[in-house]
Amino acid sequence: MKYQCSLLAVNDIEVSKKFYGELFDQKVVLDLGKNVTFSGGFAIQEDFAWLTGLNPDTVVKKSHNMELYFEADDFDKFIEKLKSYKDVEYVHQPLKYEWKQRVVRIYDPDKHIIEVGEAMEVIARRYLDEGYSVEEVSKIIQHPIEFVEECKRSE
Repeated sequence: MKYQCSLLAVNDIEVSKKFYGELFDQKVVLDLGKNVTFSGGFAIQEDFAWLTGLNPDTVVKKSHNMELYFEADDFDKFIEKLKSYKDVEYVHQPLKYEWKQRVVRIYDPDKHIIEVGEAMEVIARRYLDEGYSVEEVSKIIQHPIEFVEECKRSE
């Protein structure tokens, strides 16, 4: 068996294509009209209830039980881009976790949660550039030493 992708139920395929294309730089790799697959490995489906034979009233918005996760190398640039989308509803404003990663969570047009986090590789390299040892960075960002060593090698 082979995993293919995650699929999100959407009300308007064109609105969602534009949202993911413009804000998240997702390229359409397969467009079947009411089903679209993006370069990030997920798909969107219009008329999901019809497709699955479910009662449309059971397709819930804001279920808060999953999210799509993206990472941005330039988190500040993404936040500036996000600010240009006036109708975006925030789950929360940007915050920083104890492992030093900044994240923001928003809702897509169909109220699925989208998380965008600062790339952990970028954070590791920032601390390495500031003169911290691999071991110190590993402790600060709460990632394995092997991860930090790989970040150092890829500088």
